[in-house]
Amino acid sequence: MPEAAAFSSVFPHLFPDALEVVIDVPRLGFIKRDDAGHVDFISPLPCPFNYGSVPNTLSGDGDREDAVVLGAALPRGTAVRVPVVARVDFVDAGLPDPKWICSFSPLSDADRRLVSAFFGFYAHSKGVLNRVRGKSGVTRYGGLQLPGQST
Repeated sequence: MPEAAAFSSVFPHLFPDALEVVIDVPRLGFIKRDDAGHVDFISPLPCPFNYGSVPNTLSGDGDREDAVVLGAALPRGTAVRVPVVARVDFVDAGLPDPKWICSFSPLSDADRRLVSAFFGFYAHSKGVLNRVRGKSGVTRYGGLQLPGQST
């Protein structure tokens, strides 16, 4: 099965069964780095899940596609293959930047609320940071999509 880029860019309504995710920010971490390893974002709150990226993909912002892995903290640099349970529709500085939600367990209602609350807050914070950095274009959280939902 092709990696995430083929699905999110060409067929946004399709989901891969599973993805390899490399962890960039362990659960409860504060520092998000870009693909080159430079600090991209320091959160005022700890990330409630493992935040990483999918190798061999490319998102609208020029970086690899983002993915979160629900569950226990994983060390930075860990590569893990995890089932995909949802996708966050996200726009960063006017560019599509979806986030894959991955978990070895089914997505609970509490997980859905946490993911939605986090990415709503993240969109606001990243939008402020983008304006400070001189980037134009809207930054917004567009909702949580589950496999089988139409877009």
